[in-house]
Amino acid sequence: MASINGARKKAAARNRAVERRNFITVCRFSVKTLIDRSCFETIDDTSPEFINFVSILEQILSHRLKGQVSWFGYESPRSFWDYVRVACSKVPHSCIHSIESMENVRSSRAKGRAWIRVALMEKRLSEYMSAALRDFKTTRRFYDDGAIMLGEEAGLLADTLIGLNAIDFSFCLKGEGLDGSYPAVIDYTPYLKFTQTSDSISSDEEEMRTLGSSGSEASTPEANMAASLRTDLSSWYSKCKRVEQKYRVVLEQKGYLEELVRLREAQLSESVSQNKALLQRFTEADLSHKLEKEQLEFIILELQDQLTVLKNHDLRSRQELTSHLTNQWPSPGALDTNAVALDTLLYQKCTGQWEEKSFPSLDQLSTDMSLSQLSLDPGHTQTRSLDSKAGLPHWHREGMVCSVCKECVMCV
Repeated sequence: MASINGARKKAAARNRAVERRNFITVCRFSVKTLIDRSCFETIDDTSPEFINFVSILEQILSHRLKGQVSWFGYESPRSFWDYVRVACSKVPHSCIHSIESMENVRSSRAKGRAWIRVALMEKRLSEYMSAALRDFKTTRRFYDDGAIMLGEEAGLLADTLIGLNAIDFSFCLKGEGLDGSYPAVIDYTPYLKFTQTSDSISSDEEEMRTLGSSGSEASTPEANMAASLRTDLSSWYSKCKRVEQKYRVVLEQKGYLEELVRLREAQLSESVSQNKALLQRFTEADLSHKLEKEQLEFIILELQDQLTVLKNHDLRSRQELTSHLTNQWPSPGALDTNAVALDTLLYQKCTGQWEEKSFPSLDQLSTDMSLSQLSLDPGHTQTRSLDSKAGLPHWHREGMVCSVCKECVMCV
């Protein structure tokens, strides 16, 4: 049983591989016939070669395309436009939005066919296909295993479509010929022509001569000469056909290579211009960075100078304030010395007063004591200072003995 399943899997894989190879080969043939036909006439919707090419491309894009699963679990078929709309949405200056907004093109299949025609007229079909293939996550989401778009043949398909950029297409997108419920059928007969080799043609001619000579031994020399002339003409005609066919193949290859070179040159020039723009931006950014660095260094130096000036000014202010306070007020030691000397002098004077004075009566003693108390009062002290300023330096209004007459002040 396992061997039978293995054989079935191998057969299925082989069938898918052959199917993919057939589609890619037929697509290459259709592109070549389109290029060949465009050398003699304009390609439009009515050209058999174009109809066949569009049919092949639709079959390739729809090969093993996943259906759309509904809410109930049923899978409904979908068109390749659903994949193209998502995978090619990031292409710059894309025509996806304009096709979506077409009023006369409503169905999904019609929009996909309109996209093929617009891309051919824009000469960007290969670019769209390459962009869609680069989005591998989206491609994997829309196609089953074994699809052409998931295989290595997809890259060959994108390269093959580059040759179509050499053709100037012109289509009418009215919508009548785009709507269709069934995909177009591929016509394989233009690509199934049998080409006889030169060796086979020579052997056939030799066989014909042998049969002619054996069957007409009694014929006249004129008949033999005519038969040989006809044989020579047919051989020359076949040789001319082969040379013409080789020339057409070489011409197609030349056009394909020229278009490929033109595309690569355009990509190279675009890359060079982008590189120049990036270098210029880098140079400008570097220059602005250097200028900002110099400005910041200058600001830092200026702030450091200002900070030094402020520090010096603060130090001078502190020194001036200290010197001013020192000169304004005496030192604590001097204050204490002056106070001791003053107390000593007052004590000595008071002692001398009590020794020198004599009180004849108690009334005089009480009067002297009241005067002594008044001398200790602050208001009395102020009055004494005013009297001293008025020119009375010799009197001591404190109940003491006069320094001139040696008598009490009250007696004066």
